[in-house]
Amino acid sequence: MTLALFRAATQCCFRISRSSEGLKSFTRKTLPIILGGSTTLCLVGFNLRNVKAEAPSKREKEILPSRVVEAKSEKLSSTDPSNDHPFPWIKFLGYITPHFHYLICAVCSAIAVAYFNIKIPLLLGDIVNVVSSYISETVLSEMRHDNFLREMKEPTLSMIKFYAAQSICTIAYIYSLACLGERMAASLRKDLFNSIICQDIAFFDEHKTGEIVSRLSADVQEFKSSFKLVISQGLRSSAQASGCIVSMYMISPQMTSAMGVIVPTVILGGTYIGSYLRVLSKKAQAQVAKATAVGEECISNIRTVRGFAMEDAEMELYSREVDKTRDFNEALGLGIGVFQGASNFFLNSIVLGTITYGGYLMSDDNLNPGQLMSFLVSVQTIQRSITQVSLLFGHLVKGMASGSRIFEYIEKVPLIPISGGVKIPYHSFFGDVEFKNITFSYPTRPEQAVLKDFSLRIPPSKTVALVGTSGGGKTTIAALLERFYDINGGGSLEIDGINIRDLDPSWLRGSAIGYINQEPVLFATSVIENIRYGRPNATDNEVYEAAKAAHVDDFVRTFPDGYSTILGERGVTVSGGQKQRIAIARALLKNPPILILDEATSALDAESERIVQEALDKLSKGRTSLVIAHRLSTIKNADVIAVIDKGVMAEIGTHAALKRKGGIYSRLIEQQEFRE
Repeated sequence: MTLALFRAATQCCFRISRSSEGLKSFTRKTLPIILGGSTTLCLVGFNLRNVKAEAPSKREKEILPSRVVEAKSEKLSSTDPSNDHPFPWIKFLGYITPHFHYLICAVCSAIAVAYFNIKIPLLLGDIVNVVSSYISETVLSEMRHDNFLREMKEPTLSMIKFYAAQSICTIAYIYSLACLGERMAASLRKDLFNSIICQDIAFFDEHKTGEIVSRLSADVQEFKSSFKLVISQGLRSSAQASGCIVSMYMISPQMTSAMGVIVPTVILGGTYIGSYLRVLSKKAQAQVAKATAVGEECISNIRTVRGFAMEDAEMELYSREVDKTRDFNEALGLGIGVFQGASNFFLNSIVLGTITYGGYLMSDDNLNPGQLMSFLVSVQTIQRSITQVSLLFGHLVKGMASGSRIFEYIEKVPLIPISGGVKIPYHSFFGDVEFKNITFSYPTRPEQAVLKDFSLRIPPSKTVALVGTSGGGKTTIAALLERFYDINGGGSLEIDGINIRDLDPSWLRGSAIGYINQEPVLFATSVIENIRYGRPNATDNEVYEAAKAAHVDDFVRTFPDGYSTILGERGVTVSGGQKQRIAIARALLKNPPILILDEATSALDAESERIVQEALDKLSKGRTSLVIAHRLSTIKNADVIAVIDKGVMAEIGTHAALKRKGGIYSRLIEQQEFRE
């Protein structure tokens, strides 16, 4: 469009030149400028691809599963200050400092590229002056062809040298930024992952897995890409624009002063739009994370979805979450289109004004064609730089939004530390556990007390079983013993007379306590490595001994690859009973003084239960054991049975004593015998 305006203006001036000597002079002097302008003047369009915004849906709620309705009704308030985590510039600089030499190299190379981009238009002006001198009829009749080549040789060779140097410096600064960006992203990703896995269990209760994974993958990638692009393009554009302004002032102070009125207007407008886009972009990324969480939850639970024939409902849920972003991106596109149109108008006005005012100065012999050509190319360079900066606003605000989300997790300090505290020596560790008047509620439901003034003592080397209806607080007791949560409503939990808050959590979970639940998690690695997870420094022979004691060896030997057999994700390639036996072998290898069994056999068939129960009996021998049981027949021989009802201790005693009492425990036995 710029080139078309230029040609139209030139042709119009040429047609009317017969009636105006001044305009005839102007046309004759500006005509050679087409030679250079037609190959350099261009506009770069505003990039709309990566700008996203969250939008409330206008559709009415349909009858969908409660999880779907809940997800649909969540709002991302753009005015809620609690959702806006400021970008920590000082922390960010800490990730740049170790790789500062790459940044210095990139800056120097980018400045060199900008310098060459400034010098090239000036050399181009010299070439245009040589060419324009040969357009004159007088010169053509007196000068010979070899003179033209001789005059063109020096500026042409200089241009080639500058082009070569520019290419080398471009390679240097792009490679330096690539190294800087990748190393910074690697450090960020490591620190983010380290911070995530060190968070309290309550953190994972509050955040969906898909949202966490989105920050670990998509946000880090977006931040890295935006950082590299903003630094490379922003640095080069800023240096080029600054240098071109100096060159323009040296060529024509009058035209440069006129330019100083329009350019700041465009920059201020872009800055305002950028600040607005940052808010929208962060909310959009939160919406994307929510959609990712919905998809991840569906895929990870695909068997449940398939079992209840809920594919259509899940597809509808995911579609609606994606549509929120799509619908408002279209609306946002209209606003950006208006901004782009206004920007193009101002930028094209700069070129048109330069041609008009420059032609006026040429008609008064205050400017020659080469100077006007150099000025126009400098204007075009500034124009392109401003356009690039406008493009970078979208990347900048999105990158800062991603960075804020990343650093929000990195800076999050867990309430329960991973390590640090008292470690009881193994030879003096008895395993005496006592719950004292504990009242507890989950952080996600602080108004609902799960345990109320609960007290229980588990003597050393004894087995205490917890029974009761679902939701009574049995698993919560086990979670407190593992210190997955801290007691928040009063009371204390002591092990060998030491408050659990004073013990080293890493030692407590890694050495003191073994935990086996109803559905133990296995990793997508070999059988031997899954067992060795209980004690990473264990030898192969120690693993084999633990496997034999847990009846794992019986079925593993039937696998083609034996202990090297790779299990599927979460151990889907083995049965429930086999998973339980592998988990028991893992606990045996760990050899913990305290053992927690959370309904370890409730989901097994009779034969698998018999085998697993036999392994559990071996595992529990000589250890302080807390057993949470659903099948009451498995805990008849427990030293103490505690009945938990709605968070309180309802009954306590042996199997025989509680059965004779005729209370809750007796009724539970009768109900279970009736069902069987």
